[in-house]
Amino acid sequence: MNPTRLFSRLLFVALLALPAAAQQPSAAERAALLKANLAASQMVLRQYEWIETTVVSLKGEEKSRKQEKCYYGADGQLTKVEIMESPEPEKRRGLRGRIAERKKEELTDTMKKAVGLVKTYVPPDPARIQAAKDSGKMSLDVVEPGKRARLVFRDYEKPGDSLSVEVDLTTNKPLGLAVATYLEKASDKVSLAVKMGQLNDGTTFPSTINLQIPGDNLAVDVTNSGYRKMSQ
Repeated sequence: MNPTRLFSRLLFVALLALPAAAQQPSAAERAALLKANLAASQMVLRQYEWIETTVVSLKGEEKSRKQEKCYYGADGQLTKVEIMESPEPEKRRGLRGRIAERKKEELTDTMKKAVGLVKTYVPPDPARIQAAKDSGKMSLDVVEPGKRARLVFRDYEKPGDSLSVEVDLTTNKPLGLAVATYLEKASDKVSLAVKMGQLNDGTTFPSTINLQIPGDNLAVDVTNSGYRKMSQ
């Protein structure tokens, strides 16, 4: 089935399960709509390619910038092809050089863990959303009556973490995500703020991602742009 038609059908099936229009959907029904939207959007995005720009900053200073072309291969796996990467700074010599190299290795290791963490939460996994709902670890907070609300999923991936998804109450589409989590220890706090974009066909995608690791004064900004359908 055409992915765009599948997107519409999944949302239609979810809407059929809702109560009459006079009654607002419950938190569980909002979660069902969110799951349907996420699943359908992920399916449709397999038709597209886009540019992902990643900027790493340490103590507010940009340390690296990389651009990659992203698309899903025939095997269903996300493929990234590097387009541009900022050149590495000239290596220092002596003791200062060794210290700088050691710090760079530590930063690289932290970055790898952080990138892996982003993949865990973005895009949200419908199965984990369902698990949080089934275990009673989901709540609905109204942000703006009749317009916006926030679905909060506790212990989404790790004990003590949380995933918050802001949704448009009129369209039931996700507007943004906020994640409070950690790397290995609860003291290694990490926060994620994600703004969702929307393609012309209604497909939603993470347009900007901001990751903050306060303990390391490290920030990562990811921008997804230039979406276009791949030639068949």
